[in-house]
Amino acid sequence: MEVYWEAFLNGFNGTVNYTWKSILFQVPWYKNYFWGLVAISLVVWLLEMVFPWRKDQSIFRKDFWLDGFYMFFNFFVFAIVIQGVYNILEVGFGQLGITAQSLALLSIGSWPMWLQLLVFFVLLDFVQWLTHIALHKFPLLWRFHQVHHSVKEMGFAAHLRYHWMENILYKPLKTFGVMLLGGFEPEQAYIVHFVAIAIGHLNHANIKLTYGPLKYIFNNPVMHLYHHSYVLPEGKYGVNFGISLSLWDYLFKTHHIPEDSGTIALGYKGDERMPKGFWGQLVHGFKKGAS
Repeated sequence: MEVYWEAFLNGFNGTVNYTWKSILFQVPWYKNYFWGLVAISLVVWLLEMVFPWRKDQSIFRKDFWLDGFYMFFNFFVFAIVIQGVYNILEVGFGQLGITAQSLALLSIGSWPMWLQLLVFFVLLDFVQWLTHIALHKFPLLWRFHQVHHSVKEMGFAAHLRYHWMENILYKPLKTFGVMLLGGFEPEQAYIVHFVAIAIGHLNHANIKLTYGPLKYIFNNPVMHLYHHSYVLPEGKYGVNFGISLSLWDYLFKTHHIPEDSGTIALGYKGDERMPKGFWGQLVHGFKKGAS
């Protein structure tokens, strides 16, 4: 039991210290996720102001501050709380003989760095795409994902508005993806993480971008807006599940972009029952009647 408690404390304290050092600029700028998130958010917000897609949408749109709080809660506060738990799981699996090396399908450590980063980016995005489909397909998971889909006006901060239970699902699966690559992230994996944050912010932003022919590879605001559409194609539980890449949706025929006016209604049937405040949404999905 002592080894598990030590693992929990190491994870918790390590994440607290790293986050605090980041806030104090004691972490190199290219690895500083706190101020990196702030910088990316400000840049995308500025683009929303200068090049608004929905011109009648306020700069401080509906739930702007709530979504802003979610950004820091999900990216930092919850990460501090949960990292100790992940350390416990790592110790437990290790005692069962399940390690990154035992699960590895590829050993990419000797590959050129650009190739390591590319494979890391593509594999993790595919894992997240599959996870995202599961969040829509299975009613138990959908109840938690409803928090993200309760957004009624789209903006950059909606990217990280999601129920904390999604972290419980996404993080282990992303970790599993890393284990398949030999159990470690490439040395410059921070590049992939920052690119993913930027793409996610842009996908939710009030900006009309499609990237031309690259729309078949990269997710974009026009495509992702239809993922949040209140009205879905008949018989579909969701469309456009891509996180950073649209590639999977085009390959597996889950894409749907009927037009690009940006004026569609967002949400889901029954979203009026979603609590309006953070604390109510925090427990949403556990209560009877959440659907």
